[in-house]
Parts: sequence; structure tokens; C-alpha cells
Amino acid sequence: MNYLDTLFFGLYPYIALTIFLVGSIIRYDREQYTWKTGSSQMLESKGIKKGNMAFHIGIMAVLAGHFVGLLTPHYVWDVLGVTAEFKQLVAMGAGGFFGLICLYGITILLHRRLTNPRVRATSSRMDILILVLIYIQLVLGLISILFSFSHLDGSEMLKMMSWAQNIVTFDSTEAAAAMGGVGLIYKLHIVLGMTLFVLFPFSRLVHIWSVPVKYIRRPFQVVRSKS
Repeated sequence: MNYLDTLFFGLYPYIALTIFLVGSIIRYDREQYTWKTGSSQMLESKGIKKGNMAFHIGIMAVLAGHFVGLLTPHYVWDVLGVTAEFKQLVAMGAGGFFGLICLYGITILLHRRLTNPRVRATSSRMDILILVLIYIQLVLGLISILFSFSHLDGSEMLKMMSWAQNIVTFDSTEAAAAMGGVGLIYKLHIVLGMTLFVLFPFSRLVHIWSVPVKYIRRPFQVVRSKS
């Protein structure tokens, strides 16, 4: 284990989570009027209709898969009769499928935000930065699936599970040690993911806390042109 592993995988997760939680509380307490998605549908609705649903369905499935896959103890999978090899194949298949759906959606949303003059004019630097970072994160995740074909025994996956579970149990030393032999592509994916947690309270992502679970069946805004 070297000092970079200790820094990025033993200490940085706690820094990121602290900023994520404390920053969100302060944002809600002091700037409630900024607690919104900042919808730009009134400026252009065609692109957002195509990209928004695909992005949200994809990202929710990917996040749920990461949460369950990383934080469920390995012995639980053993009790269920799920081997590490099979779990990795399922993760690769489901992650690839929903990751591509999410990538399709965010590609439309990012292109719209960068190329539509009216949407671009109302976008902050943070809006664009968050979309770009999520895009890069998705690409890294999809690339990591290709690297996973070289070790289908689930060994890398087990190391990352050990890291995540040791972070939850506040054993930073073991967490950092678990990431010692993990491939660079996975490390980059994890570090960028934690960086998104750092930026979360300072962006429109805070609307996630409001849990808008009804949006999937909610109709889009009806915007009528002047007659």
C-alpha cells in the first residue's frame, strides 16, 4: 500500500462524504430558493424529452447496482448461492446495458446544453461541469467493463467490495489496502465518483434529496406558443 492509495481510498472518501452531507444541509438551510432542478424545458423541449428519461432511468439503475453490488457482504451472496464469477457477469451485463442507456441520454442533454444558444445562455459553469464529469464517469465505467473481461473470476470486484464495506465500517487502513492491487481504470472511476459527491452540494444535483419519484409518470410541462 502506498501513500496515494491511503490518500484517495482511505481518506478522500470521508472528506467527500462529509462535504456531501454537511454541504447539502447548509445549502438547504441557507439557500432554499436555489434548491431546484433549474428546468430549461421552456427554452427547448424536444431534446430534453428524448434525453431526460433515458438519462434518469439509466443513472438510477446504475447507482442502485453499484450500491447493492458493493455494499452487500460477500457471505450474503454465498448464502444465496451466487458465485463471484456469476455476480461479475451480471454486473457487466446490467451495468453495460443501463450504462449505455444513460450515456445515450446524457449525450443528448450535453449536446443540447452546449449547442442551443438559449439553453447555453441560462447554464452556469457548474451545470456544464457536472454534465461533463458525469459523461466522463459513464465512459470510464463502460471502459472498465472491457477490462473486466481479462479477469472474469471476480477478483477485482471483490477488492472493490472490500474497499466499500471497510469504508462503511470506518476501517480506512483496510479500505486503502484493498485497493492496492486494483487496476488504474477502476481507481479513476472511483475517485471521479467521489469527486462528484464533493461537487454535489454546489450544483443542481441537490434536487435528488427531494426524491421526485413521481417524475417517471409525470407529464412534461405543457408549453403553448402564442396564438
